[in-house]
This record gives sequence, C-alpha cells and structure tokens, in this order.
Amino acid sequence: MSFGENLQFLRKRAGMTQEELAERLEVTRQSVSKWEGNSAYPEMAALLRLCELFGVDLDTLVRGDAQAALAEDSAGYDAHMNAFSKAVAGAVGLILLGVAVMVLLATFDPSDAVAVIGVCVLLGCIAVAVAVLIAFGMGHSRFMKTHPVVRPFYTQEEIDRFERRYPLLIALPVALILIGVICQIAVTLLPEVRNDPAGRGLGAGVMLLCIAAAVTALVWACLQKSKYDVEGYNRACRRELDPTPEEKRLDGITGAVWGCGMVLATAIYVGLGLAADLWDRAAVIYPVAALVLVAVTIFLRRREDD
Repeated sequence: MSFGENLQFLRKRAGMTQEELAERLEVTRQSVSKWEGNSAYPEMAALLRLCELFGVDLDTLVRGDAQAALAEDSAGYDAHMNAFSKAVAGAVGLILLGVAVMVLLATFDPSDAVAVIGVCVLLGCIAVAVAVLIAFGMGHSRFMKTHPVVRPFYTQEEIDRFERRYPLLIALPVALILIGVICQIAVTLLPEVRNDPAGRGLGAGVMLLCIAAAVTALVWACLQKSKYDVEGYNRACRRELDPTPEEKRLDGITGAVWGCGMVLATAIYVGLGLAADLWDRAAVIYPVAALVLVAVTIFLRRREDD
C-alpha cells in the first residue's frame, strides 16, 4: 500500500474525517486530501505526529501495509486480556461469594460446628482467590515485559460495538446491587422478621449474593473496557517498566490507601460484631470498602494524569 492509502485507512479506522485530522495536525484539509491522493508528502514532523496519533511505526506508515499490520494480533493481546479479565473478576467475586455462603450457613444452622465450616469456606475462597490473583498478576506482568508495546489492531467498528454495550454492562450490575439492598431493607422492616435472626441472616445472605454477582460483572466490564484502550496499555507498560518519581509516589499512596482502608474495614467489622453481634450483616462492609477504594484509586490516578 502507498503512503496515501495507509493514511486513508488509518484515518477511517480511527473514525476521523479529513477536517478532524487536519485540526489535530494543525494543517489544512486540502493538505490531508493531497497526502491521501499521493500528490503531496508531509514533512518529517507531521509524519512523526501521524505515527504517534495512529500507533504505527514510520516504516509501516510510509512503505508498509498498515491494514495488514494492524489487522493481526501477533502478541496474543486479546486472548491474554480476556483471560486476565475473567480471572480477576472471578477472584473478586469468589471472595464475596465466600462471605455470602458463611452468612447463609450461619443462618440455617447457628451451631458452632456450622460456624466453623462457614469460616473455613470463607478462608478457602480467599485462599483460592489470592492464588488466582497472584498467578494471573505475575502472568500479566510477564506479558507486559515481553510485549511492552502493542500495535492497535481493534477496528473502530469493534470498539463502537463494545461502547454501545458498555452502559448496559454497568447499569445491570448496579441495579442488581440496589435490588439486593432493597430486599434486605424490606426483609428487616417486616415485623415477623425484625426479631428473627434467621430471617435477618437470610436477607443479608441474599444481598451479599447479589453484590458478589454484581461486583464480578462490574470488574469484568471495566477490565474489558480497558482492553480496547491499547494505547493505555502501552502507557501502563512504560509506567511499569520505567516509572517516573511522580508515578512511584502515586503507587506508594495508592498502596497505603488500600492497606489502611482494608484495616479500617476489618476493625469496623470486628467492632460491630463484638459490640452488637452483627457478624452477619456487618460483612457487607468489605464489598462497600472495596468499591470505595476502587473509586478513590481511580480519582487519584485521574488527578495525577490531569
């Protein structure tokens, strides 16, 4: 393919008009039209800007076949990110599921033996989840070191298709969380259940099951969205392999926030359990704390990027 054909393919793939590309490059639309028609050639500064804008190297842009180069996922990025998304989402959901199972077991049989079984189930879920997170986290770090730069290969049609589904992927889990909370509130308001520990525990268990399913879906959806941001992956690789002092400071702050947040959540859970015997209902503090910490982390990183 000629330079003009490559440029036209890349521009359309990015969903840009000639006017929009001209504005990004601070040139006229006529200049872009001449480049695509191979009747004129941009200066080196414009060529380098095009390479940066479309995520291709200079040789591919000028002399190669951009369509063939970008159509192939030679690094196996898509398969890797799909597996990583499922593993992380499944591990998070497994921990919350363990909490729900522990609460439900204690509800149906409050004996000490069943309570021990419930704790063992929770610890087992945590152990498996941590093992999965460590294994796939190390695998993801190894993938990033092996493939520090991935050429964008998703078509604009593929990205648009996911973007159309994304609001629904977020809205449905949020609705499920609200349904679980509403069910718990409704159950505790019933006179015949208000003073019945089994009824309260059943409501809490159902709510936790809803939260476990919803959080799993939310984590998967967010990781899938980040998958399509290949340039974001490339920036993350650069940050991982060669972090700036500011990025190291941000990582330290984020780690401290998570550590202090989970310690505080545990202290609140134990305090409520010992002081008011709310071991079942107080377990909701963990998914709430996780959601708050995720929001704080996103806020800190966006603030640093700005």
